[in-house]
Formats: sequence, C-alpha cells, structure tokens
Amino acid sequence: MRLNQYIASCGICSRREADRLIEEVRVYVDGLPAIPGMRVTGQERIEVNGKVIRGRQETTVVAWYKPVGVTCTERDPHAERTIRDAFKYPIRLTYAGRLDKDSEGLLLMTDDGKLIDAMMKASNGHEKEYVVRVRRRISDADLSRMAKGIWLPDLEVKTRPCRIERLGEYTFRIILTQGLNRQIRRMCKAVGHEIKFLKRVRVLNVTLGAMKPGEQRPVTGREKTELYKEAGLPLH
Repeated sequence: MRLNQYIASCGICSRREADRLIEEVRVYVDGLPAIPGMRVTGQERIEVNGKVIRGRQETTVVAWYKPVGVTCTERDPHAERTIRDAFKYPIRLTYAGRLDKDSEGLLLMTDDGKLIDAMMKASNGHEKEYVVRVRRRISDADLSRMAKGIWLPDLEVKTRPCRIERLGEYTFRIILTQGLNRQIRRMCKAVGHEIKFLKRVRVLNVTLGAMKPGEQRPVTGREKTELYKEAGLPLH
C-alpha cells in the first residue's frame, strides 16, 4: 500500500497529514528519507518523527450516530463543528464514508485504511439505507422517478436505479448503491421537493438500531466479519 495510507492505518494521522510529514522529511523508511507516493509492504522499518511505527494486527470499527451540524472533516477553519470536535475515542479513528453536515445517522469510524478506501469507492456499489422526510406530500410518481434513476443537472449525471419504499405521506425509505455529493437532496430537488429530515440507518450490514445522536458502539464478532465480507475485504 502507499506509505501515507500505511501511516494512517497505524493511527498516526490522516493520509493528508502523512503526505505533509513526508514532504517535511519527518518520515524515514529503512533509514532513508521517504519519497512522496512510495509504496511499502509493512515489513520495512518505518519511522515517523523519530519513532518506529508498526501496523495494527487488530482493526477497530465503531458505529457512531453523527448528529446534525457535524461536518465530515477533521480540520476545516470554516466548519462550526468537525468530526474531531464531536467524536471521541481512545485511539485515532477516521470516517469510512461521508454524511453531509445537515444529515444525521450512522457513520462508520475505523483505523483500517483498506476499509476506508473500500467504503469511499462508489464503484463498489455498497448499500446505504436512509429515512427521508420532505416538507410536502410526495407523490408515487415522484418516488418512481427517483427509483428509476434521475438526471442531476448540478452534477451532470444520472443516478443509478435504487430502491424506495413509502413510509408515509411525507416520508420514505431509500437504499442507494452510490455516494454522489448530497445525492438524496439533489434527487428530491430534481422532482420539486425539499428535505426536512434525512437519517442514515444502515451501511451494508451495520444498522443504527436504537442509538441516539452522539452515541457509539463497537462493531465486533459476527457483525464485523460480515461487514468485511460485504465490503470485499479479508478480516484483520
């Protein structure tokens, strides 16, 4: 894997921060200054700020209920509240997949760089399930248009077909297999609706359940095994 990814998987810092450390010649591989973009196996002697780092044998995955108002970034001077402000854990974990500031619900936090990469690639077609409420009654025709795939003029792309189930006059459940920027909000706007409430309740096999905003729980055992299987990864 790339050196910056390996450093991030060890829980030292983000990949972006790792790139900065490499450029500042604060990372050494087998006694030589690291080169931006280089790849490693994990068997090398890798030093960051003079300390030898080693990959974790056991990965950590945590299910977290992201509250409304938290921006999926670790550092942003323009964000009122970031992941770093809202999520606390004994070791450094990073989000695997994003959830926009105005939305709430399930966010997977992990120290496994491979899981993060797998979850961030829309081409993998991983299922994510949401409950949505719009401000006025939504018709069956509008739900059908979105389910079949709809053109998003802002992004100049047509969405993939998805599953939608009506829950009420104003509410519906939607299951996506892609992760375009603010996709559900854009889809609703394309059929003339504005979202009042959007909550992600499932990512692959991991569900939000009865968790409340700000709460977290570890993903372990059979649930973790199934998560890695559905993500197409071997379990660490």
